[in-house]
Amino acid sequence: MENRSLPEDLIRAHVFIAGIVQGVGFRYYTRGKAYQLGLNGWVKNLPDSRVEAVFEGEKTAVNKMVEWCYQGPRSAIVKNVNIEYEEVEGLQGFEITG
Repeated sequence: MENRSLPEDLIRAHVFIAGIVQGVGFRYYTRGKAYQLGLNGWVKNLPDSRVEAVFEGEKTAVNKMVEWCYQGPRSAIVKNVNIEYEEVEGLQGFEITG
């Protein structure tokens, strides 16, 4: 019988990005980068001017995505990135939720 549990090398990063990260296409570039890396999750703007995102996928790809968040798109000015690693939920696809 096949083992249908999630592979052990999958991780989930819950990320909060602060700085000039709204109004600069951050969510759209994040979605594009996540697709490129084969990640699942979501990204949204927060009322306090931060961007919040969740990335699930292969550990190396999630780490590359988190690294990218420190820079973001060319027009962004990232001042701070907070990362919390959580249990993988098995999200499918990547969407902009807000």
